[in-house]
Amino acid sequence: MSIHENLLGGPAPTHLPDDPEPRELLAAGTPPAEVAAKYPTSSLAWAQLADEAFEGGRVVESYAYARTGYHRGLDSLRRAGWKGHGPVPFEHEPNRGFLRALHALARAAGAIGETEEHERCSTFLRDSSPTAADILS
Repeated sequence: MSIHENLLGGPAPTHLPDDPEPRELLAAGTPPAEVAAKYPTSSLAWAQLADEAFEGGRVVESYAYARTGYHRGLDSLRRAGWKGHGPVPFEHEPNRGFLRALHALARAAGAIGETEEHERCSTFLRDSSPTAADILS
């Protein structure tokens, strides 16, 4: 038996490959728009843009940034072997950009009255990572 075998029969957790440069640039204070322009596949940069727009009252802009980060994250998850469901652990730092973008999309959808999208994204977040749902909500 492999140590990565899921005894409950579900898919194994998906761990995105680490790409530390966007994370390091953001931590050093580089504006998220610059990071997103340099690393457009970085869900973390898009999630940061979504958070800043939301905090600034620019909810539709936040929605657009979050949707971009969400879709970039889905692309990355699929490349990492994700089959459309299963755990995406928040504990694995490279997964956090996608999970933050998913949370930001749910939040912005709720704020603009897009109830079905809000509920779908909130459920997807909780199903992917209960830890992320608890920490980000």
